[in-house]
Amino acid sequence: MRRIALSAVALAALTLPVAAPANALPGRHGHYATKTPYEPLQDARTYQRPPRGFVPVFTETVSRHGTRASSDSDDGDLILALWDKAASDGRLTPLGKDFGPDVRSLEAAMAKVGYGQLTARGKQDMRNMAARLERRLPELFRRIARNGEKIDVVSSGKDRAVDSGTIFATALGDDDPAVRPFIGTARTDPDLLYFHKSAGGAAYRDYIAHDQRLATTLAAINDQPATHRAARRILLRLFTPDFVAALDTADQVAAAEAVYNLYAAAPALSEEGTWHMDRYIAPRDAKWFSYLSDAEDFYEKGPGFQDSDITYAMARVLLDDFFAKLEAARSGTGDLGAELRFTHAEEIIPLAVLLGLPGSTQPVTEARPYTYADNAWRGASVAPMAANIQWDLFRKGDRYLVRMLYNEKETAFRAGCRPVTKGSSFYDVDELERCYGRTVTTTP
Repeated sequence: MRRIALSAVALAALTLPVAAPANALPGRHGHYATKTPYEPLQDARTYQRPPRGFVPVFTETVSRHGTRASSDSDDGDLILALWDKAASDGRLTPLGKDFGPDVRSLEAAMAKVGYGQLTARGKQDMRNMAARLERRLPELFRRIARNGEKIDVVSSGKDRAVDSGTIFATALGDDDPAVRPFIGTARTDPDLLYFHKSAGGAAYRDYIAHDQRLATTLAAINDQPATHRAARRILLRLFTPDFVAALDTADQVAAAEAVYNLYAAAPALSEEGTWHMDRYIAPRDAKWFSYLSDAEDFYEKGPGFQDSDITYAMARVLLDDFFAKLEAARSGTGDLGAELRFTHAEEIIPLAVLLGLPGSTQPVTEARPYTYADNAWRGASVAPMAANIQWDLFRKGDRYLVRMLYNEKETAFRAGCRPVTKGSSFYDVDELERCYGRTVTTTP
């Protein structure tokens, strides 16, 4: 959701008589949208074997950075200002009395990690992913070491992406010391991996800032009666009814959104502490605010409106790079054994649309907006923390096949791309170039 500031006037006006209902404690639940911590989606032991005689000769990936702390303290600052006022006036519920100390402890942990920086879990995400990559393709890494092929590491240049690449590459070298000498010095390429803020994203940024249809649609989604009901339910777990009633509806939503954002941020810091923020928000309300978060990402980064590609056309630079590296490996003009890229949700989400990945194929019309009921797009599956896309190139003689993994699950290329056999995860390179509208080149 677009952040709404809680007004100082609203805080100043909250001097009310006492009442304090008790609240039941819910069980643990999910609904973290794109803040969902990463888990691989398939055991590599269940992957299809490549067709007989094919061996891996190249791999390339793009990964979202690992699990991180919140970008800033705004949510904590907003809700703690409200909590402090309620505490001073005796307007906290029994559950609400625990909330302020929990938020202060969570914010202290995030400040210690560094706002926007990788948490211990996020760093381990990268180490684990590197280890699994090496275990998936041992023959490829033996080839890299034997032939002296390079492993290129490139990031957006933002701290959490740079750190993710560094940790990943270091872990890869630690797991397989034979390849360590061939891991290149990490480099940055914001035009490739931060394109939404680079020159290629100018039209996109204008859309975000000025498109009236986008603004109207998101405002209508956010300002539904269900949003106001969910906001009141969240706040009533923490504050007395008269305290909540004294807030105007916009401030109620802003405060509830802050509670949701802190709830969604807490799992990232599972190694730094335990806060049980799920006590403060019921599953149905967490799901609703997850939907509002997903709606914003859907319209601003994902499939969006049916008649426009403004949210994802700029990702073409990254898709082109995937094909260029594939073509260089096939033609023998490149010297890479692996290309490892580290980026952000703003790049993963539109790339998923271009690739036609599961959940990213259904745009909407103005008349029928995005809802959970009739659209499969979910931030938690499209771009959780450390989301990744991997293409593996296999060779037999002069024939080359590609397999794609999406969050480490074998995944078909978009509709219309024909695998080598029905149900196979492997595709001829020329078929992929045809399917994605590239110029087909003849294999030397």
